Amino acid sequence: MSHGTKWLHHLSKLSSATISAGLIEKGQNRVIDASLTLIRERAKLKGELLRALGGAKASATLLGVPLGHNSSFLQGPAFAPPRIREAIWCGSTNSSTEEGKELNDPRVLTDVGDVPIQEIRDCGVNDDKLMNIISESVKLVMEEEPLHPLILGGDHSISYPVVRAVSEKLGGPIDILHLDAHPDIYDAFEGNKYSHASSFARIMEGGYARRLLQVGLRSITAEGREQGRRFGVEQYEMRTFSRDRHELENLKLGEGVKGVYISVDVDCLDPAFAPGVSHIEPGGLSFRDVLNILHNLQANVVAADVVEFNPQRDTVDGMTAMVAAKLVRELTAKISK
Repeated sequence: MSHGTKWLHHLSKLSSATISAGLIEKGQNRVIDASLTLIRERAKLKGELLRALGGAKASATLLGVPLGHNSSFLQGPAFAPPRIREAIWCGSTNSSTEEGKELNDPRVLTDVGDVPIQEIRDCGVNDDKLMNIISESVKLVMEEEPLHPLILGGDHSISYPVVRAVSEKLGGPIDILHLDAHPDIYDAFEGNKYSHASSFARIMEGGYARRLLQVGLRSITAEGREQGRRFGVEQYEMRTFSRDRHELENLKLGEGVKGVYISVDVDCLDPAFAPGVSHIEPGGLSFRDVLNILHNLQANVVAADVVEFNPQRDTVDGMTAMVAAKLVRELTAKISK
């Protein structure tokens, strides 16, 4: 429970006779409306400018979702979006992606800021409403051509409302490439249906994905495998990566559906490459393994996320922040057209 939620809870206990639920709800709705207005107007401005500039069919658009309370262990991913942005533009490297796209070109990459998660939660807004706010924020971005959302998490619970929004906005299911040490497909981990360990169960239940490919798995339980079979998930475990490598580095997704979504949990990487994560799982992908999969993917990538970077566990020199930033840069190259 956030500090603001506790404050409201104690206030209602002290003044239950004089403070109505309706009064609180009206106040919450004002905060929600203001939050969505800021996202809407920033997206509208960026979309208008890019349309006036011309030459872009799709521009990767950063939207931060600094949510960490659905993590089952540490909540540091809530602090990740500003650290990722700082690393993208820190000046220690140039602004070109490996495939030669220039990040300084606003037709390639733009930014509409963050969903103010903590400010909304401090008003006592519950997770049902919060997930709807995240979905609505993503839709507001997608309403402004040529903007395509590239989400900065945040824990992995955010992928559910984001994918839901993308699928609903496009009018049908999408294919998903999910890179992660964990399948995040528990029915309701520790009783939380919105847990970061349950996001893909919600996605598959909702019919928002036709195909779900999970790559990099090395911490998977019997329930994770059973849920995978239940939903027809294509699960690739690290213990067979040497056998699967050729297939994974030559993927073709999205035929017959509205597009492809890529979700990258930073802990898909071996901790030697990315120590700043909440759940350290040795035996993961190398950074070049991930880039080979992304670069060679044949797909119309319509949106993506980078999640579960935890700045509170990063090295002093911000190594994992740079890793997350590099993932964002290369995903930008896949989205922008």
